[in-house]
Amino acid sequence: MSHRVTLQQIAKELGLSRNTVSRALNNSQNVSAETRALIYEKAQEMGYKQFIEPTIDNSSQSNFEIALFTQSFPGSSHSGSKLLEAFQHKINQMGYKFSINIIRDQEIRQLSFPANFNKSHVAGILCLEMFSVDYCQFLCRSEIPMLFVDTPAISKAILPDSDKLYMENFVSTHRLISSLIQSGCRHISFVGDRYHCQSFYERWQAYQLALTDAGIPIDLSLCILADDTSPYSDPNWLCEQIANLPVLPDAFFCANDFLSLSCYKALRFLGKKVPDDTMLCGFDDAPEASLLDPGLTTVHIQNQSMGILAAELLLSRIKNPTIPYRTSYVDSEIIYRGSTKKVLR
Repeated sequence: MSHRVTLQQIAKELGLSRNTVSRALNNSQNVSAETRALIYEKAQEMGYKQFIEPTIDNSSQSNFEIALFTQSFPGSSHSGSKLLEAFQHKINQMGYKFSINIIRDQEIRQLSFPANFNKSHVAGILCLEMFSVDYCQFLCRSEIPMLFVDTPAISKAILPDSDKLYMENFVSTHRLISSLIQSGCRHISFVGDRYHCQSFYERWQAYQLALTDAGIPIDLSLCILADDTSPYSDPNWLCEQIANLPVLPDAFFCANDFLSLSCYKALRFLGKKVPDDTMLCGFDDAPEASLLDPGLTTVHIQNQSMGILAAELLLSRIKNPTIPYRTSYVDSEIIYRGSTKKVLR
């Protein structure tokens, strides 16, 4: 590089103080997740390669890093936030540095690594929220030890030469939908792009099977299944989708809590009360789920356990590159709250 990028230059570009930038790049908890993500992206764009998690220098591994690749750095309410904290702690104990790479649309289109990515210094890559099929396949061809936490839906592509880690999606969703049916629900809507990622696809499969097992026909006209380019975050758009359903469903199962929160707002705009007029449930157990009135029934993800297992899987792949590739799941747990008050536990 012809020059060294400084913290002050990054701060000036973003209109932030140097202290804020320094705290973010040193992983301080005093910086919001949104601001941290903005700073990481700008640091990456400007070629600042020094935002690496401090390590315990206890082996020759301290010369190498494990890189995070993500299209969107997880905010504080995202399930990936606590997962990453546990992952970082584990690899730091083993002497590895940790670098963050926010993959931009340009790299995805060109099937290229970030400009400041040095392959020779990287022992392994953790992929989080990476759902471009072509780019994931490009990474798998790189011969770098790789772990994907969630993947593109296998209905679109199977990723070769990589380990994969998921939260348990199928059994928990099947049990939740079945409990709705046992409480008397017959019209149950699925909300979300079922092909957004493998986890959404597994939840969709479980939804279908639970209905089929109960002898209830699958009625796509009751579902909101637009692809994820649609404005699910816009309550006005969701109001229109719900109003166009042939009947108001007895319950809405949303593919994650973000969708549930949007659905909750849309139902309120339509003058509908949860759970009196319709029940509502989601997946992830985001912090906001327990703050709704009534609280949101959802599925709790063991984020810390997933982060520890993610580190163990990737470290074992680095140590033994020829072992068979593995697909692993971490159990999840249904949390019943007031949004489905009539549901049998």
